[in-house]
Amino acid sequence: MGKRLLEYPISRHSLYFTGERSVTIREETLPDLPPDQVLVTSIYSAISAGTEMLVYRQKVPADMDVDSQLAVLPGQFKYPLKYGYAVVGKITETGSEINPDLQGKLVHAFHPHESHFHADPDDLLLLPESLEPEEALFLPNTETALNLVMDGAPIAGETVVVTGQGIVGLLTTGVLEQFPMLKIYTLDHFQLRRNASLQFGATQSFDTDSNSMDTLRELLFPEDEISGADLLYEVSGNPKALDSLLELAGFGSRIVVGSWYGTKAVSLDLGGRFHRNRVKIISSQVSTLGTQFADRWTKQRRLNLAMRQLKQLPLQSCITHRFAFENAADAYQLIDQHPEKTIQVILTY
Repeated sequence: MGKRLLEYPISRHSLYFTGERSVTIREETLPDLPPDQVLVTSIYSAISAGTEMLVYRQKVPADMDVDSQLAVLPGQFKYPLKYGYAVVGKITETGSEINPDLQGKLVHAFHPHESHFHADPDDLLLLPESLEPEEALFLPNTETALNLVMDGAPIAGETVVVTGQGIVGLLTTGVLEQFPMLKIYTLDHFQLRRNASLQFGATQSFDTDSNSMDTLRELLFPEDEISGADLLYEVSGNPKALDSLLELAGFGSRIVVGSWYGTKAVSLDLGGRFHRNRVKIISSQVSTLGTQFADRWTKQRRLNLAMRQLKQLPLQSCITHRFAFENAADAYQLIDQHPEKTIQVILTY
């Protein structure tokens, strides 16, 4: 066993969603370390402005599993609830059956927000020395972006539209920029995110107001060429955005829906361009791989690729705010009430 830096029983602090727009930090007692696990002391965690804010706003179906793929997120969306999936920390103790050389290593964990936790080493990702701990927080959303791109299957020379330039949208834009796309047009209501979109490789980034949409339509529907976007992504979390994309889609195009709307209803006008233009609407969710990849891809292979992508993207520019963990309630309130000021908000321990 490695040298103990903390004496048991340990008091840890965990973040709980306790109801609509309500989070609290509770003190808990962490039991003795199992022999086949390690103790991780958190350094940073990232707040998801997508799924996590649905939980914060109590906009998730109560009878849905939190995440059937992650053992640390059991049960259903019932409050009080721990949630979160991006923690970077340090292994501060190893169980008696674990190699003590792991002590002191920096790791990423798909884990809720809390100051200390036990983990199976196989569920942790050791961070390379070349990667900054804050950059590693983007691993889950980078994997999501890769999954979106894989499901859309971009082809060289295509024109792409991405609506929503929050962190998942920005990362999707950044991954697409590495393909030989003809044009990448992005949409977001907030200027801060449109500026970031250009840093990630967008050809042009547009507001979602009517004048900007008219300008984008003119670019996508010239009179003398094949018109409309070839590939479109909806990652804004706004149910109305999907209907707008149908107006920008060309014949035989693909729309990949990465947003999870929770309990928000979606109304689509399928009586116009959708039917005659043979538009495909594709669901994309990172917990699984598309069936078309079953022969050659595994989740581990996709995750390894996401890890390599972290050094290819301007991630540090996305961090707009850092909050001490004890002030987490202020962080959630900021994201909820002033999304125009935020891209990625992180908690420090």
